[in-house]
Amino acid sequence: MTTDPRVRYEIRAATRADKDEILELARFLDSVNLPNDEPTIAEILEHSEQSFTGEIGDPRRRNYVFVLRDLEQKRAVGTSMVIAQLGRKDAPYIYFDVHVEERYSATLDKHFAHQVLSIGYSYNGPTEIGGLVVHPAVRRSPERLGMLISYVRFLWIAQHRDDFQDRVLAELLPPLEPDGTSHLWESVGRHFTGLTYREADRLSKRNKEFIRGLFPDGDIYASLLRPEAQDVIGKVGPQTRGVEKLLRRIGFRYWNRVDPFDGGPHFIAQTDEILLVQRTRGARVLRSTTDPLPGAKALIAREHDAAPHFHAVPSHFQLAAEGTGQVVLPEETCLHLGLVPGDEIALLPLD
Repeated sequence: MTTDPRVRYEIRAATRADKDEILELARFLDSVNLPNDEPTIAEILEHSEQSFTGEIGDPRRRNYVFVLRDLEQKRAVGTSMVIAQLGRKDAPYIYFDVHVEERYSATLDKHFAHQVLSIGYSYNGPTEIGGLVVHPAVRRSPERLGMLISYVRFLWIAQHRDDFQDRVLAELLPPLEPDGTSHLWESVGRHFTGLTYREADRLSKRNKEFIRGLFPDGDIYASLLRPEAQDVIGKVGPQTRGVEKLLRRIGFRYWNRVDPFDGGPHFIAQTDEILLVQRTRGARVLRSTTDPLPGAKALIAREHDAAPHFHAVPSHFQLAAEGTGQVVLPEETCLHLGLVPGDEIALLPLD
């Protein structure tokens, strides 16, 4: 594939060859989906590569990792993930549903509204988007790199709709202490498991049996917890408020459901109602041009049979005659993606 030096940023399928660059990024998030741990990152990337190639035959067991690269500096500056399905017989999707129970005593003329946590398990859960990391040095770049690496997940889902669930979940981080302490875990999970938040978080990636085996089946009344634990339930932490704003704009809503470890809110949307899924379209390249194109920009993507299997770049574009499904692209975009007239692409217009 021929590349053009004028294209600075590209998004592509992450492979095992990206391990060192992605490990460097993982230290900025260090989450369950993208931990700062070399063996785990190697395993995640192997799974991703096998997902993009179709080596993992069951689409519901595929996990895709996308990497955003700065071609000028030759480094990864962002990642994102799509987990095709949460919840299987060997690894259920586990959550706390959050609801309010009202109590009133006529004798005392007292009324209370109690926040209640009810643990739930699903073996056929939603698709999850996660692993969103943007290097601090480029988070406020004019190219809006965070938006690009986030949007690409919805383009991929739209282009492979039958491989994903009818709902999509995004779990946001709640307020945590500077050292990573979760007040909800200290008030609940630690008492039932004897594990630290970090130990439980890591273990749950590989084995969730301990949660079902040790957590109580009944309701947990939040009013019995310490105030600092009550305060984080369903709250969005400062580090993910920008993500919350984006999710709400494209159709996600808080589901009155939280992570059982830290109380982080679960935002969920119907897949076919997500604005970015709806806006993604397939098209064919009509021609390339060196002439300036109108101001409209899109994420332009194509797939390959060989590694890295998927490429996308932000680019100006121009629709050809209405209804033809054809687009005109800048020459540098076509050179970078190896496109010639007649090739199929996926196109997601950018705001």
